[in-house]
Formats: sequence, structure tokens, C-alpha cells
Amino acid sequence: MEIGQKWTSKSEEGVESEPPSEVSAYQIPPFSFYHLIAKLEGRDEDEDSEIELGRLLVLLPEEMRRKVSEHPELHHLIEIVMDLGRKPLARFPTGDFVLSDLPITFQDLEHATAQVGDFATDNRAGISRTLHRISAIRNRKGVIIGLTCRVGRAMSGSANLLRDLVYDGGSLLLIGPPGVGKTTIIREIARMLADDYGKRVMIVDTSNEIGGDGDIPHPGIGGARRLQVPNADLQHKVLIEAVENHMPQVIVIDEISTKLEAMAASTIAQRGIQLVATAHGVTIENLIMNPSLEMLVGGIQSVTLGDEEASRRGVQKTVLERRGPSTFTCGVEIISKTELRVHCNLEATVDALLSGRSPNFEVRKLNAQGFANEIFMVEGDPSSDENSSKQHEIIPRDALDINGERFIHDEYANAAEMLESTLEDALPIHLYVYGILETSVVQAIRELKKNDTIGLTDNISKADGLLALHSKLKKNSRIQVVAKSRDIPIYVTKTSSLLQITKAIHAFMREHADGVRDSVTEDKETTRSSEKLDALEEARLAIEQIVIPRGKPVELLPRSSSIISLQMSFIKKYQLQSEKIGKEPNVRLRILPLHASETEAIAHEEMIDDLCNMDDLNGSHSSATKLPLLSDW
Repeated sequence: MEIGQKWTSKSEEGVESEPPSEVSAYQIPPFSFYHLIAKLEGRDEDEDSEIELGRLLVLLPEEMRRKVSEHPELHHLIEIVMDLGRKPLARFPTGDFVLSDLPITFQDLEHATAQVGDFATDNRAGISRTLHRISAIRNRKGVIIGLTCRVGRAMSGSANLLRDLVYDGGSLLLIGPPGVGKTTIIREIARMLADDYGKRVMIVDTSNEIGGDGDIPHPGIGGARRLQVPNADLQHKVLIEAVENHMPQVIVIDEISTKLEAMAASTIAQRGIQLVATAHGVTIENLIMNPSLEMLVGGIQSVTLGDEEASRRGVQKTVLERRGPSTFTCGVEIISKTELRVHCNLEATVDALLSGRSPNFEVRKLNAQGFANEIFMVEGDPSSDENSSKQHEIIPRDALDINGERFIHDEYANAAEMLESTLEDALPIHLYVYGILETSVVQAIRELKKNDTIGLTDNISKADGLLALHSKLKKNSRIQVVAKSRDIPIYVTKTSSLLQITKAIHAFMREHADGVRDSVTEDKETTRSSEKLDALEEARLAIEQIVIPRGKPVELLPRSSSIISLQMSFIKKYQLQSEKIGKEPNVRLRILPLHASETEAIAHEEMIDDLCNMDDLNGSHSSATKLPLLSDW
């Protein structure tokens, strides 16, 4: 789906449009800081590129320099390889090109190394005020016997596909094999954050690839500042130093490769600083299987499930799960210089991969002019037993809403604007959280960008809504009674995943804005249907997992009279009996095993009634419909 008109700042005729009055996540400035410097000095970017490339070619003998200069793909040169006793090679996108029929000698290598900076402990050096990287190969005595001269370029617009993610302020992890362009992208992101968005950006430059060699940074990083790393083994300490000494809002790191660096990045993320980093790999799954880098995606742990839970999930008893929150909000797999695979919710991707499902991701592509041309959303399978024909369905990005349902983009935009205008002047609304970690709820609120609208409260009497975990709420009838006696809507999630919590908060905001307290979706028919399915599934699980195998009675959640009648008919199909217990608005069903006595059932009902009446704070209960469970995305 072409959406170039949304991502570019030029019209179809190629005429630059007037800049909008508001900053847009998709707006692309016509000029970067690097362009501006070149224009002020009377140069263009191509001239700068030729000058910097000339500084690299000076390392070569005259004959080799002449041959590579005459090559038609000179401006796409990747690197030059010089190995002792072998013919020198120039590598281009189309293949290798032999620069000389004579093999490289010690004199050729000495001529090249004499014109570059000192080689660090990682055997890398550079040329002052350029982005080129010179890597040495040494023999056992430490003598240089080979050089790899990598061409470095600052390419304005290389991060256009990620502009919306950078603008959102989330931490970004770029993954890709060597030579795919990771460093070029994060260099442009650093410039973008510093110049376009006015943030304090600090680059931790491991081998001077981002900011160039020498004490003066390359203009390609714009107004970002740079910390050089004297020893690659000390990079984790330099990361902490950048935070403690220079008060950055953003830290940019290239090539996180050790466990200490991953730990340092995780620590920085907990301090509220935006991270932009790269790591070697091909997919997110490579990080999950890498013991040194797994912390970047939350860490992996082995969990042993109970028999019932393993049977419910349809998996083995020992499974892998994410240990904690991910260091980065989004993950980007770099397929090529013009194509990216974006995982907007890195935690959801990791959870899906660990459970054996295909994750959701976006495929973003650049056109020949360097503007975003296509964005596709690729849907993974929502569950392990999902029909395979629905996996990897390619649909337009604008055809998805926060609940994963199809909709027309314009209609959703209008609805979102109405919701924003309704809540804009309203006082902050408060959520009472039960059975869910508050940190997870705060993270979900932050992702929805409603920090100023929604707050958490420890006093349920002051809450505008109750957000609870289904398994915890089911065991505490007292908190249900208190919430319903005060007409506080209840929003229930099946799990504590960020996806479920985000969806619940989104529903809470929508219903609070509309003044509706007894529905979690906009469509009433959809709500009734969802609640019926929830109620029947609840009854089925209770019968098949507890009542029949264990011979114990089970109480279901409070439901409306019509839903209870539907549940009773369903229970009779199992040749079991059920009974209503409790009083309005806490009427619910109790499923009896075959050997349960009538006396036992009556005694249990009286006990529940006493418990419900104990918390009747107002003397009467107001009716409130039970909200359905939130389904998985």
C-alpha cells in the first residue's frame, strides 16, 4: 500500500510543501544539519562524499588509486581489502574488482598504516574527520599483514522509515548482520534526535564509527555529543559515565555484544532514558538464543507448569518464558538498506516466539528517492492451533486498530479525535489495580500516552474503574461487592501481559469518556456475544477440570439472569446440577458434583450471602452488568 503522501514532505509535482504548524511523526525535513553545513560552505553532499572518499584512497599506491577511481561504481564502494602476498580487491555491490596484478607487499601496508590513526586494542583505526574504518589483521608477533578499509558514509534520510518510532520516544534496538547499514541508521537517528527534536543526545562511540575518527566529531551526527571508548572492554563503564556525568535524554550505542554491556543498557533504561542501540544478529530469535544478549529482550527462564495449566495451554510441562520487562520498546530487523522489519512491541514478539507462535510485525520499504513507499502489517498466528491459512496475512497498516480489528482509517481517526477532545479538559481519572503489577499498568499508560489523564489510586472508593486479574478477582468476592456497591466498573484481563492491560485501559478510557459503565466495547451486540462465549467457556473449564475429575463444587462469576440461564442449560448437557447463590447484584451459579448433598449446598449459600452482606456499605446494591473477559489480541 503506497503511503508516500503521508511520509514525504513533497507533493506529487516535487514541490516542497509549507511546513505544518505541528510536529508530525511522519514529517520528513527537507534538509538535515549535514545538508545545511555543506550549503553554507558552498558545497553539496556529493562533493563532501568525494572529499572523504579521496582521503581513503590516499592509502593506496598510485596505480591502485587510479583503477578504483575509474570504476563506474566508485560512489558505491564498500571496502578495500589488502592482504600480504595477495592481489588487492575493491568490493562493490556487484562483486569484487581486482585493483592490481601485483600482490600486496609490506611496503604497501606500511604506506597505508602511516596515514591513519593509532590502532586500538580492537585492531581498528580511522582517518581524522571521516567515517572510514581501517581494521588490521596481525600475525602472532603482532605485525600487520592485512587491512580491511571500510568506507563510511553519512547518509541523510537513512532513518526515514523509523521516524515515527524515534518521535514516540521509545527505546529502539536495531538487529542485522555485519555490513547491512546498522551504524549508518543510528548515526542518522542521533542527528535526527539532536537537530530535529532538540534532545540532549550522547553517543557512546565504541570504535569511532558513529562520530568519526579524531577529536572533532563528524558533521553527520549533527548536534549530538560523543563519548569515545578508550578500550572496548570498558564500554559498559562509559555507558554509566554518560548517564551520571552528562544528563542525556538519549543514549546511542553501537554493537552491544557482551553481557556487561547488556546489563548497563538495562540499567540505563530503568532511569527513563531513551536508548538507541545495535546488535549483531539476523532476527529477534537470535537475541533470545544468545545468553549474552537475552537480557536486552527481558531475559529467558525455564518454567515448570502444573498438570492443569500445561493441559490448558496444550504444551509440555517445562516451557520458556520471558523473565522480566524488555530493555527496548521496539525491535528492528534490518533486511537490506531499503527494507526493514519492525516489531513495534518487542515484548509481545518475544512472548510469541517463546510460545511457538509467529509474531506480528511491520515490513517497511524505501523507494528509489529515499522516501517510505510501503508499510505492511504481517499478522502472526494468535495461537498455536490457529488455522495456518491466517498466518502471515499481509494487510495495510492503516487497517488495524488497537484491538487488532479491521476498520476504516478515517473513521478511527475521527473517533480518536472525539475521544481526545472529550478527555482534554477533564480531571485525571483514577484506576484501582488488583492482582496486576502496578509497573506493568504504568508502562501500558505510558505507551498510550495518557500519563496526564490516567492515574493509579490505592483507595478504591476514589477510583473511577477497577482493573483486575481474572484469577485473583474470582477468589475475592468482597472486592467485587465493594466495587459494584459504589458503581465502579470492573475491567478484567485473563493475563498480566502488556497487550491485555493496554487493551483494558483503552476500553476504560473509551467508556469513561462516553459515560458508559456497563460495557467494554462500542458495539452492544458484540459485547453480548463475547460475554456469552466467556460464560460458557468458564463453565466448561470448571466442569472438565475440577467438577468431574476432582468431584468438587465450583462457583462461577456473577452474571446477568439471561447468561445464567444459558449456563444452566449448558451444565445440564453434562448431566450435572447447578444452583443459584447470592443476591443481586452478586447472583452466580454453583456447579455441583454428582455426589454433592443438598444440605452442603444450602450451607455454602448461606455463608456466601453473609459475606456479601458484610460489605454492603450503602445499604443497597446498584445493578451493574459484569464486563466480559478481554480476549487475546
